[in-house]
Amino acid sequence: MTPKLKEKTIESLSSVLPVAGIVLLLSILLVPLDVGNMMIFLVSTVMLIVGMGMFQLGAETAMTPIGESIGGELSKSKHKWMIVFISFVMGLLITIAEPDLQVLSNQVPSVPNATLILTVAVGVGIFLALAALRIILKINLSVLLIVLYAGLLIFSFFVPDNFLAVAFDSGGVTTGPMTVPFIMAFGIGLSSMRGDKDASSDSFGLVALSSIGPVLAVMILGCVYHPQDATNIGTEIVSVETMQDVMLLFARQLPHYAQEVLVSLLPLVGVFVLFQLVKKRFQKRQRIRIGVGFLYTYIGLVLFLCGVNVGFAPVGTMLGMELASGESKWLMVPIGMLIGYFIVKAEPAIQVLNHQVQTVTKGAISGKAMNFCLSIGVAISIGLSVLRILTGLPLQYIIIPGYVIALVLSRFVPKIFVGIAFDSGGVASGPMTSTFLLPLCIGACEAVGGDLMTDAFGVVALVALTPLIAVQLMGLSYRIKLNRQLKNSQTKQIPDDSDTIIEFSEE
Repeated sequence: MTPKLKEKTIESLSSVLPVAGIVLLLSILLVPLDVGNMMIFLVSTVMLIVGMGMFQLGAETAMTPIGESIGGELSKSKHKWMIVFISFVMGLLITIAEPDLQVLSNQVPSVPNATLILTVAVGVGIFLALAALRIILKINLSVLLIVLYAGLLIFSFFVPDNFLAVAFDSGGVTTGPMTVPFIMAFGIGLSSMRGDKDASSDSFGLVALSSIGPVLAVMILGCVYHPQDATNIGTEIVSVETMQDVMLLFARQLPHYAQEVLVSLLPLVGVFVLFQLVKKRFQKRQRIRIGVGFLYTYIGLVLFLCGVNVGFAPVGTMLGMELASGESKWLMVPIGMLIGYFIVKAEPAIQVLNHQVQTVTKGAISGKAMNFCLSIGVAISIGLSVLRILTGLPLQYIIIPGYVIALVLSRFVPKIFVGIAFDSGGVASGPMTSTFLLPLCIGACEAVGGDLMTDAFGVVALVALTPLIAVQLMGLSYRIKLNRQLKNSQTKQIPDDSDTIIEFSEE
């Protein structure tokens, strides 16, 4: 095992282990699982850890250099239509291969997987093209986000209730481990054509805008597509008696996911080959490295999806059903909050975000403070999600005030914090949210007799909302501290280590 693969595997282990530990604890204290189901869950956990580690390494090795190179080449183009078209195509293709979206599509009843995935991919493509235009035309991100989210929230009142929660969840899952490295690198490459002071801060925001596209696209789908009554399928674990049965179960499913992932990744490989033939950007060693990255991505994605769909998600659904049955159903709220608190602390992407904020503020906001703030926020989000299931509280009662607060804050915090916050909307809603928390909520919803489409979905959306508020509150805290220092200063001069932030905060 290479040092880098070992590092990524340890990161995925730290992400999956808290969930596995909580499941084992629940199986001992509250919801006894038979030995067969527990073995399926443990094998799925191993596949998730290994698959996620390989996939993250592959995405970093292949997607990041490809995204930055394509963005850099586009920055040289004088034809805006070319930039828009290529941005759309890349957003479309990269989203189709996003594992979190594939997991979500398997959970949504009555809507064919291909229909939902293609709808979301088109939405990402259109808004990635819009994000690219924003960089070129130097449009203020905060103003654009306010206009788009205001329109989105108004439109939500005209969307059928059974598509609203799924639409907002779609925006959360698209900012996953495949799309984020590519889109972030694409934005850095694209903004490299500008030499002005706002170029670096404008490289943020592509993920934020790309997250709006899926929400709008699924809302429109809900207005024209009328599914039959939603019934969840495929949530039961196959009965097994021996370890041989467990291995045969996974062996039978692997070819299906191997074919599915191959179809998803081939268009991206084709784009890389075409780009290399036309631009000859990469040297031989780089081409080999990217090829190995694609191989890691493929193997990791196959293992990840097989582990999720065969054992991990079904166990989550089963636990949700058992916990929400009877008088003990209110225990779901603190249990959900506990899971949310530990999941976000273990997410590798969260640690990257914390380091990013600490660097931007020159240590004024520590990574530890950010970690605690996000953990509390996500715990509250999960608690509200479970409370929605038990009480039938409409998603709009939470999501609309939340986005209003986030958008109002965007007018008072330094500009770079706005970009980081909205880009980080999907950071907290990492793989564990769609693979375990969403199935847990689906199981709980089935147990209490709720509507799957309106009550069970929405957990990803609420978790994705947390960083928008938390990061900006940290930014507001930093600005207040900085202004206080300036006020107390005899010379009224800006400290040397804060020039960048002050510059970004100017409108």
